[in-house]
Amino acid sequence: MSEVVTHEQAAPAPRPARILIYSDNLHVRDNVRFAVGATTHGRPIEWTETATHAAVTKALDSTRFDLVILDGEAGKVGGMGICRQMKHELYDCPPVLLLVGRPGDAWLATWSEADAAVAHPLDPFVVREAVDEFFAPAAAV
Repeated sequence: MSEVVTHEQAAPAPRPARILIYSDNLHVRDNVRFAVGATTHGRPIEWTETATHAAVTKALDSTRFDLVILDGEAGKVGGMGICRQMKHELYDCPPVLLLVGRPGDAWLATWSEADAAVAHPLDPFVVREAVDEFFAPAAAV
């Protein structure tokens, strides 16, 4: 007899999207995770949360991330400086979404070499859309 293969058996589970989020403010990290949700384009998300520059550096040294979200308003070492450092020091730097203080600070995201920016106060729909853009399926040719 032949074995019946269902769609669930034939298709491997999608690889999780690995996202690193940095903010010294727990509420900012929670708001971003809540806005984005548990999946992006059908891929489950593996979150790594950090609250210090040292933790960001350690995480980037040990794990390959698909996206890094940095809070430009974090104290001591802001996300803008970390972003610029990443872009200059990492050979294969993951894309960066920068959370800036206000829409007028978008030029700072450009200086930081961020791939995209979202302004505080964080609109959950805008945050979700910005993250989804990094994981959008390739357009059919």
